[in-house]
Amino acid sequence: VTQIIPFDTTRFVRSSIHEVIITLSEAAALVLLVVFVFLQSWRATLIPIIAVPVSLIGAFGGLMLFGFTLNTLTLFAIVLATGIVVDDAIVVLENVERLMAEKKLSPKQAAIESMREVTGAIIAIELVLVSVFVPVAFLGGLAGKLYQQFAVTVATAVTISGLVALTLTPAMCALLLKPQHIENRLFRPFNRGFAWITRTYLGGVRLTVRHAVIAVLIFVAILGTDALLFRIVPSGFVPSEDQGYLLGSLTLPDAATLQRTQEAGAMVQRVVLEHPAVEHVFVVSGLDVIAGANKTNAATIFIPLKPWDDRKTNAEEMAKYVIAQGAKLSQATLLAFNPASIRGLGSAGGFEVYLQDRADADPQKLYQNLQPFLDALRKRQELTGIASFYRPTSPQLYVDVDREKTAALGVPLQDVFDALQSTMGVLYVNDFNKFGHTYRVQLQAEGAYRSKPEDLGNIYVRSAGGDMIPVKALISVKSAIGPEQLDRFNGFLAAKVLGNSAPGVSSGQAIAAVEDVAKSLPPGYTIAWTGQAFQEKRIGTAAILAFVFAIVMVFLILSANYERWSLPAAVLLAVPFGLLGALTAVFLRDFSNDVYFQIGLLVLIGLAAKNAILIVEFAAQEQAKGLSPVDAALEAARLRFRPIVMTSLAFVLGVVPLVLASGAGAAARRSMGTGVFGGMLVATFVATIFIPLFFVLLTRGRAKPAAAPAGIEERIA
Repeated sequence: VTQIIPFDTTRFVRSSIHEVIITLSEAAALVLLVVFVFLQSWRATLIPIIAVPVSLIGAFGGLMLFGFTLNTLTLFAIVLATGIVVDDAIVVLENVERLMAEKKLSPKQAAIESMREVTGAIIAIELVLVSVFVPVAFLGGLAGKLYQQFAVTVATAVTISGLVALTLTPAMCALLLKPQHIENRLFRPFNRGFAWITRTYLGGVRLTVRHAVIAVLIFVAILGTDALLFRIVPSGFVPSEDQGYLLGSLTLPDAATLQRTQEAGAMVQRVVLEHPAVEHVFVVSGLDVIAGANKTNAATIFIPLKPWDDRKTNAEEMAKYVIAQGAKLSQATLLAFNPASIRGLGSAGGFEVYLQDRADADPQKLYQNLQPFLDALRKRQELTGIASFYRPTSPQLYVDVDREKTAALGVPLQDVFDALQSTMGVLYVNDFNKFGHTYRVQLQAEGAYRSKPEDLGNIYVRSAGGDMIPVKALISVKSAIGPEQLDRFNGFLAAKVLGNSAPGVSSGQAIAAVEDVAKSLPPGYTIAWTGQAFQEKRIGTAAILAFVFAIVMVFLILSANYERWSLPAAVLLAVPFGLLGALTAVFLRDFSNDVYFQIGLLVLIGLAAKNAILIVEFAAQEQAKGLSPVDAALEAARLRFRPIVMTSLAFVLGVVPLVLASGAGAAARRSMGTGVFGGMLVATFVATIFIPLFFVLLTRGRAKPAAAPAGIEERIA
């Protein structure tokens, strides 16, 4: 006995989770490497690394508390959180080591002094990272559900990592660190190189402070570039995924028999199976999955592909191959679709739109207006795979009951209709329960007794007098053509149109092209989106609201924390730099502004603000000691550049496996990883040059300048 599973959608889920777990392990290894290279001691490396499992285990608890599952999206959040949760511990640890080196303090004394200096910054960072995700918890719709799962995972992990940094990390610093740390020859080239980078960075900071007007103009240009990139980068909902199978639709001429459809399906099965990337071909004759109806002239084809590592052809290429093979069929139309990335959003990938008749609900007029609409869509270069299965040309029999004659013979009119339905069609009788299942009772004549028009006359009904009257005496039959199935969308007669975006064109651009064509529809006709395209149009406003409220929440939280508006403003001015890097990265890789990229932008807002907080917090402390805003900003830049680079590189290298992802679910991982990768690079190495300037401009005159302590200029230089 052999068993074959011809169609299994769970294989994609299992493979996606497996790929994300591999990505997670690679990210953890890269984070460990960055921390070790910067700290150059296994004792010091152990301290922040312990924060990773503690925080991630806490994130799993948060998922359980809020009722979310461990899926690909929450695992994405775990991957990103791996690089984030070490940040707070690194900030504490680096400051402890700096105090031990500069002020010759013992590990315990350095830990106590370090917490006095960085506690405010850590609390502010935690509040910012959590507050970024608070607004998205209240978003509705599908986009809200996607945002919420990610938000809960990251916010829980970040909160726990903050608690670890404020409690466990300083205690471990006091216990594990040694009073003296001798430079290892192995790390000497790295230390020399980083010292040169630090000097270059400080030179850039001094340059921006001295030439503030030019620096502000550059910042305004960056804002303009962000706005331009938001317009240039195409929009989308979710990227198309290779899910390991295709859906096919086989359509024969109207009124084709089921046997003829089965023969055509068997021919397609043999041809498609010859491709080395195909594992099975499963044909269901009589089922039209696109229209959601049973038709004798239609068949649905399921094409499971071989595992991702065992084939070189992806799903999109395979769909083109199947369509090309279908073009060779003389009596049938074959289409192949890559399924929607999120199950339930339409019967196939791409977009689905209804052409609605809101005028007179005439099936023939709808068909007449549908054909020019399809022709216009096919002429657009942004679109491909345009098709519609609405055809009101199916051969039919029109049966007219002679009501006067029926009444004269004493036959109830309803009995005539019931007799026709119970033999030629299907008549529902009732339901009954047996063996724990509910069964439906339906009446229908055997196929042999309803295969010819003459069979309509072999039905009898009983008159009021008890006589059996043949139905053929009460009806007249004539040939006609009409639609085999009528769809109504939002109460209006409608025809479904399927399509996809051309290679290099985003789904948002495809939607815009369809809407542009729809402007030329005659009066009384309009389009209505459904499936994935409908969700994409809804998410546009939701994403804007999420970003606006995230910025507002960060500003309010920081204003309450600092009790002034200038420092929060200086922090938030770092966000446009992150947006510049993220948008540039997705533009260069020809990606779209989709849901996963937008989720990454939320993370980027918090991380860009985190880097700014580290500088602004220390600059405020130095200013409180009596330094001028310029000297305070320069000293804070010198002190905080190393931990900023360390934490940012830990995060950036942690998302490299996402940027280079392959296999099942790779499109979503690349979309999210590319944005945060590019954004963090710019936020780390460009934004940090401007943050001291923002601090100086927004706090100038708030503190009485004092003479800089002896040696500060030498340290800055």
